[in-house]
Amino acid sequence: MRDGESRIDERDEGRQARLTALARSQAKVTEVYHERCAKAVQRYLDAVKAAGEPLRDGAIRAASPLDVWRDASAYWLDFTQRSVLFWDTLRQRGDNWIEHEKGGKPPLLAFDWEMIADARTFERPVNYALVRIVPPAGIRTDPELRPFVIIDPRAGHGPGIGGFKQDSQVGVALKAGYPVYFVIFFPDPVAGQALADVSRAEAEFLRIVGERHPKTGKPVLFGNCQGGWASMLVGAVEPGLVGPIVINGAPMSYWAGNDGENPMRYAGGILGGLWPALFASDLGGGKFDGAYLVENFEYLNPANTYFDKYYTLFSKIDTEPERFLEFERWWGGFFLMNRQEIKWIVENLFVGNNLADGDAEWSEGRAFDLRSIQSPIILFASLGDNITPPQQAFNWVADLYPTTEALKANGQVIVGLMHKSVGHLGIFVSGSVAKREYTQIVDLIEYIEHLPPGFYGMQVEEHNTNGSLRYDVLLTERRVEDLHVLQKYGRKDEMPFEAVEKTSETLASAYETFVHPFVAPLVTPAAAGLARTFNPQRVQRWAVSDINPFLWPLKGIADMAKANRAPRDNDGPAAKAERCAAAVTSASWDLYRDLRDAAVENTFFRIYGLARIGMGAEGGEAVAEEPVNVRNTPLVKEALAHIEEGDRTKAIVRAALLLMKAGTGRRRLSSMKRTRELVGQDIGLFDLPTEAARDIIREQSYIVDFEPVKALMALPKLLRTPEDRRSLLDLLDRVEGRIEANEKQVRLLGEIRRLLAEDETARETKAEPITVTLVERDTEARPGTAARRGSARRASVTRRTRANS
Repeated sequence: MRDGESRIDERDEGRQARLTALARSQAKVTEVYHERCAKAVQRYLDAVKAAGEPLRDGAIRAASPLDVWRDASAYWLDFTQRSVLFWDTLRQRGDNWIEHEKGGKPPLLAFDWEMIADARTFERPVNYALVRIVPPAGIRTDPELRPFVIIDPRAGHGPGIGGFKQDSQVGVALKAGYPVYFVIFFPDPVAGQALADVSRAEAEFLRIVGERHPKTGKPVLFGNCQGGWASMLVGAVEPGLVGPIVINGAPMSYWAGNDGENPMRYAGGILGGLWPALFASDLGGGKFDGAYLVENFEYLNPANTYFDKYYTLFSKIDTEPERFLEFERWWGGFFLMNRQEIKWIVENLFVGNNLADGDAEWSEGRAFDLRSIQSPIILFASLGDNITPPQQAFNWVADLYPTTEALKANGQVIVGLMHKSVGHLGIFVSGSVAKREYTQIVDLIEYIEHLPPGFYGMQVEEHNTNGSLRYDVLLTERRVEDLHVLQKYGRKDEMPFEAVEKTSETLASAYETFVHPFVAPLVTPAAAGLARTFNPQRVQRWAVSDINPFLWPLKGIADMAKANRAPRDNDGPAAKAERCAAAVTSASWDLYRDLRDAAVENTFFRIYGLARIGMGAEGGEAVAEEPVNVRNTPLVKEALAHIEEGDRTKAIVRAALLLMKAGTGRRRLSSMKRTRELVGQDIGLFDLPTEAARDIIREQSYIVDFEPVKALMALPKLLRTPEDRRSLLDLLDRVEGRIEANEKQVRLLGEIRRLLAEDETARETKAEPITVTLVERDTEARPGTAARRGSARRASVTRRTRANS
């Protein structure tokens, strides 16, 4: 009886705890919702007040009736002309769209290219191809330099964003002399192709590029947005084919984000998970229309979608059309996916978050394991990106590697670069980003493979010397554990997404069982094509084009308006009133967006927060994983077993790592370049294959991290001859005078010199090395240290090494 009563009491306590947790959770959701609504209204009021400031100018109130009449007359003439030119620009957009559709929607690259491999002819065909970028006049590339391969996103639009203009990823790499290849794709998928087939094809492209450049390092892989996680999949499937990987604005951890900042992460839960994508694919005759994805992007910022971009064109009609038409040519190119492809993406990424968890299968029973990637990885994200927020770009690192030591034990190098403000598209198309960030990334590529394993923050520094602007890269060692600063709630707000995944599985299963068998046979390819034609994204383009007979006179009227363009007074009362009305309109759209997003977020957490608490009650408390003893992992154990083994190259690398450990944890690219110029050829690393050099650096970094004392004391054993020891001392002398060393590094340099000198003396006298001088100096400074730590010699070195750390 007592046991039964005890169990009943435990259940009651557990139920009460869950109810308390539920009440707190719902109270927090309500508080956040009210706070967001209040802030949204306040932002709107502030924007309206700021918009009206120019109209309160005393000069406007003091204007005479005649001045007002003249200003109004000139304004309305200008307004009429701008209106004609505006609609003519939209007509040109429609004509460009039709022409692009008729031409098969070729890649919108600003560079000439030639086809290298068409994956539609592969054993497992897919609608992808590899092209080589032809350098423009005046630019030469060196086939002896490692090639760059750029993968663009297949997320509704066509390829070309990575080489959309001269100042782009393609342009930066070409100017640096690197051969550049581009992965393009065609509008229609091959029947039956799956994401795993795409990954295999891209791996084959890398193999082809490697064969075309056999004397260089493995190709550098650039992945943009969806192309970023596609690049990571290739690196996981064929790690031996991939060099450094750069992923830009790539969403890897789809559940991540912060309330009030990242509304797109709730879309899967609000829509019910996977089944809408399946339904859309069935209505498309087994193909998913990329226009739906474009609508999702435009949904995020209705002010820009419905007003701002058009008002910018209208207000700057004399200068803006070229830029507008160039961008709209790419933005309006809608590509298709197979039903299997969009199902895998939504199921494993948007809803399931399986890629970060290591559960995304590419064939039955075989999952993509991102820990298989052997190449260094550069992550580029922006705080101003609301499509791929930094949390989604970085959190997968913490999912795979709970600690910095675990990341290092896997031999991985990850560099993170954060922009402060640029938006999602700006990451790829901004000329300033290309000149600043991408130029430095390209510059860093040849040095990143010689970094010891770890997690690094990358900063681009600007230096203005005599009016000339130059950049430098600062790498700072970070800890994976520090990624929590990106989160408001320590990732607890990701828990409801587990309920989204379960809900999605249930609804998708019901759809596949009861709806799909009836809907799919009813939709013919012709009906699906007709439905795509009348998608609003396409209608707004072809309806305002020369196929519309009502617009045939528009071009002639626009030519007359251009020929008789009236001057405009931008400081007149009418122009100021126009800008005020535009600002209020934009602010009103922003208010709608903020209130809508707050309501969606509130609904999401009220529905799935409750479901998550129910799942916790059903499944019991989660069992925490036991921490992994990194020291006992195979790579680390193997390295520590060879502390006293090695050669001159390993000794030099070990000494360099010891000095770095004694430093500030910061490395400047300019210093790395100077060091390579000074001693690079003497180290011996650059004569080795990249993988062999990386293995040496990784092995020695483990030894220095886990056994710094033994690493230092064993240095003489790696330098077997007087010539080897003298060469290391000469290198130290050369470097010390050319680089900035802190006090700890200077002391360590002196200790290495004394250690090698004592070893040489011992060899000559056939006695053990003497370190009494070191101990005496240290014990004089810190009395009693040797007694507290045991062995005098070990105490001396231990104390200095730890201090230098």
